[in-house]
Amino acid sequence: MSDEPDPPERPLATSDAPEPKADDVVMIHSPMSDGQGYHVLRLREGNVELGAIRNMREGAPVHGDVVKLSPRKEHERLYDVEVLVKGPNAPEPPRSGPAQVATDAYRANWDAIFGAGRGSGGETLN
Repeated sequence: MSDEPDPPERPLATSDAPEPKADDVVMIHSPMSDGQGYHVLRLREGNVELGAIRNMREGAPVHGDVVKLSPRKEHERLYDVEVLVKGPNAPEPPRSGPAQVATDAYRANWDAIFGAGRGSGGETLN
């Protein structure tokens, strides 16, 4: 035995530290009017979102995330959400000002109709 203090514990490396799991919880609150799904409230990343869940059908488009729900012990209508496939990104917010229509095809057609060659020889439209 020596009088030296024990060496300090090695700090956890980033790969050793358990990642804090972000809560992603769904509460089912009512069936949809068409009977094909349910209205839900989703708590994700500190935000409460209103949404709907439906079963996936072959050939039908998927709007949003594909998720797996696991029941929670707290209540029969609460489920943990595991995102299997991320949905497409939300569209960008609308921009102010006129639409951008000056594509290459637009410019080519503009030049064909109103090109610089017209009117240079003293020609007039009327």
